[in-house]
Amino acid sequence: MRLMQLKRGFRPPGRGRVLSWAMCAAAFMLSGVQPPAQAAEGKRPNVLFIAIDDLRPELSIYGAPVITPTFDRLARSGTVFERAYCQQALCMPSRASLLTGRRPDSTKVYAFNPDFRAALPDVVTLPEYFKKQGYHTQAYGKIFHNDDKRAWSAPLFKSRKPMYQSEKGLRVLEWIKEDWRKINFTWHLGNGKTKTKRMGGLAWEAPDVPDFELGDGDINRRAIATLGELKDKPFFLAVGYFKPHLPFVAPKKYFDLYDRDAIKPAPNPFPPKDVPQCAMYNWNDMRHYYGVPKVGPMPDQLARDLKHAYFACVTYVDTLLGQLLDELERLELRDNTIVIVWGDHGWQLGEHGMWDKHSNFETSTHVPLLISVPGQKAGRTEALVEFVDIYPTLAELCGLPRPEGVEGASFAPLIDNPKREWKTAAFSQHPREIPGFGYGMGRSMRTKRYRFTEWTVPGTDFREVELYDHDNDPGENVNLAGVEARRQSVERLGRKLRAGWRAALPPSGR
Repeated sequence: MRLMQLKRGFRPPGRGRVLSWAMCAAAFMLSGVQPPAQAAEGKRPNVLFIAIDDLRPELSIYGAPVITPTFDRLARSGTVFERAYCQQALCMPSRASLLTGRRPDSTKVYAFNPDFRAALPDVVTLPEYFKKQGYHTQAYGKIFHNDDKRAWSAPLFKSRKPMYQSEKGLRVLEWIKEDWRKINFTWHLGNGKTKTKRMGGLAWEAPDVPDFELGDGDINRRAIATLGELKDKPFFLAVGYFKPHLPFVAPKKYFDLYDRDAIKPAPNPFPPKDVPQCAMYNWNDMRHYYGVPKVGPMPDQLARDLKHAYFACVTYVDTLLGQLLDELERLELRDNTIVIVWGDHGWQLGEHGMWDKHSNFETSTHVPLLISVPGQKAGRTEALVEFVDIYPTLAELCGLPRPEGVEGASFAPLIDNPKREWKTAAFSQHPREIPGFGYGMGRSMRTKRYRFTEWTVPGTDFREVELYDHDNDPGENVNLAGVEARRQSVERLGRKLRAGWRAALPPSGR
């Protein structure tokens, strides 16, 4: 009941007019329904906006053997989205999409360039929208891939803490800097553009240091201090944790929480049967790190070390988030603050023999998403939601008019009723250089049962198709697109994919 009161009290009436908080409270009194104390006092809900880089749903709330008590704590007062999807499995396109509420084909951001303002110079981003509505907006760490200064009331803070802390890690960096036998890795970004990356340092390390000696711990301290400064004004505070992004570096105490030898490797370290080559990726992001093979599969022992380190990084970030929530509660802000936590895309930990993102597989596009609204009942939903939905959702939950131009649907109704009918599909995409054909795009669609992906190159007859049946093959290990018995499913899903995201919206979002 409390959630319904909060949302009704903050929801604007039709035609874009916005009632004052006092008028909303008066309306509640006349109706005989007691509004929440915050609305009666004229306060708007704050937003604590948590971004976590390269975090797949490898959390205890999703059944993974990873120690994440803070996520468990948030789930007891929030909604866990079991089927949330990013629009592209790469940080810059994913964040550009989420923060503008537009899909990659609108932002024109498919790689690390250009910035979304090249295509959308006047777009109002999510934090900028809150700023225009009178919120103080401030950010720590990585929110946009490239910062957008228009979004913030105060300059973004990025930590200057060194990436490596151990003697070995620092020694490897010196070797790379001094040795002329450098190995370079080249990415083909399409349209003739490439990106060259020099050999990097260690892929993981476990320095015996306090939390705050690493970058994420440093930004967490600053963000905690800022909460106290903002407690008397409506705020949109964004905190972007870098881990578990490579290199997998976390304080040693988090490694010690796990039995390395008990960590199980990926159950499917091989390409899917009958998969088109364009669906696969050579995981160059990982290969450029010191000690990782430049070709071929990941050695078993190194694979176990890396998965152990990834788990340690996730638990480290979970702990930092817990410290942030503790301060929110100490300042008595929790009852008037919406907390949302998301990972910008998935990550392959050896599934299909890959160690990266850069794909349309479930392991790359499926993302963790959790939102906690004051007064709501805890819940879980299997409804399909997308990152473009976050912008309009937060606007609705805070009683703000629906932003213009967003290409998602507010999922606020799912917080009240997690089982209600919702989207029929979620859409992702990823570009790929197709040898002999040029710059192509893989467009992927996730329905309740299937993942359907179509790869094409404009101006050519190139076409490759993938179909995975999640009812019988949740690991996406067998591509059924060429199976005659599935031909009608391929044709039906192909029509649905080409009909696009608008045709898949819930009735209330059209």
